[in-house]
Amino acid sequence: MKLRLLPAFMLLSAAVEADTLYKCTDEAGQVLYTNQKNAAKNCTVLSRDQPISTFAPPPKPQRATNAEFPRVNSDQQKARDNDRRAILEQELATEQKQADDAKRTLADQEARVEPNERNVGGGINGAKVQERLKPYRDSVQLHERNIESLRKEISNLR
Repeated sequence: MKLRLLPAFMLLSAAVEADTLYKCTDEAGQVLYTNQKNAAKNCTVLSRDQPISTFAPPPKPQRATNAEFPRVNSDQQKARDNDRRAILEQELATEQKQADDAKRTLADQEARVEPNERNVGGGINGAKVQERLKPYRDSVQLHERNIESLRKEISNLR
């Protein structure tokens, strides 16, 4: 039984030794980093119980230069800009129509009073009305922000 444990202890001690990093200086004064203490004299422990890795970070990818980018002649660029303008203007018209629809829907909802929004005395419960109208107001605000963004984008075109 003792003979079977001996190889296990030898492997364990070798593994511990391999996980220790030493900084050693030889007689010529050269510094050597190693995981074997007997490789040189004047050794100090730098780290223990950390696996030693030979991993090197991958090289940084080279960035493309302006000369490597494809060139577009001015006629092609003008056509692309015109297409972009037409698309943005079409989106703006659609968004304005949706905003008008949302405003009409909000106005219709503001004119209505639901039965559950009336108080016992016959008055109107303003909190319930505001809660019901909130999604309609949010929709109008969303369309107005979209219109503003599209107009800004169109104004930035050349």
